[in-house]
Amino acid sequence: MHYDPVKNVFASVIRSIPILRITFYKTLDLMFLRSWYVRRELKLLRKQFGTKSISILDAGTGYGQYSYFMSQKMNPCEILAVDVKEDWIKDCAQFFSSQKINTVKFEIADLTKFTSEKKFDLIICIDVMEHILEDQTVFHNFSNALNDGGYVVINSPSIYGGSDVHDDHEESFIGEHARDGYSAEDLDEKLSAAGLKKYQHKYTYGFWGDKAWRLGIKYPMLLLNISKLFILALPVYYLITFIFTYIMMQLDFRSNNKVGSGINFIAQKTNSKV
Repeated sequence: MHYDPVKNVFASVIRSIPILRITFYKTLDLMFLRSWYVRRELKLLRKQFGTKSISILDAGTGYGQYSYFMSQKMNPCEILAVDVKEDWIKDCAQFFSSQKINTVKFEIADLTKFTSEKKFDLIICIDVMEHILEDQTVFHNFSNALNDGGYVVINSPSIYGGSDVHDDHEESFIGEHARDGYSAEDLDEKLSAAGLKKYQHKYTYGFWGDKAWRLGIKYPMLLLNISKLFILALPVYYLITFIFTYIMMQLDFRSNNKVGSGINFIAQKTNSKV
């Protein structure tokens, strides 16, 4: 199962109509449990800085979903959003300009080669690191780009079933990934080597979250991979299944998962010498 082609279909639909893009952002925030976890942690981290303006790097911005959220909910802030995909960056830049959101700048960048004269108070990297083989290079780049006391938020599949890597008879997203996922210990070790100390971690997509992801995301994506025409039937599919998906997501969000197929890991830079 390939994720990027389906993502490109949605990108083409929202490209020219701003209201569709905003609706799409809200739909992603509602339907993807990872967004629930990420947005909760971002709001909590924002409080650590008080009322001062903070600088943020959105590393691997994709559709610009989290940059949009942060521009609305984490002010005052300045955001640099980067991605390796030029067409997505151009789309995002045009949309944010049309909405007169001047606190967000967009640049094409490869995270394995990323450097910045500007230092950031917060770096977010959401569902990106599983695609990058040279992860320790990226973590060092993040550390070099952070102010002392700054935070980095990594969200990724975990080794405990992320991307369905342990499902022998089902298609998975792993063909697009450089690794199965991370454990808390993996991230702690690699980020520590880059001079970043663990602040906290949470496993996401536990028992209920995994079931919600399959019903709400995986099975529709499988059908879209078979035929893009299925997008016309999505409203009916979600009309039938959404209430069950939503309840299971709430159960996961309110749980303290010992393991899960996703992980949200936050580290802090406490020493500028890396």
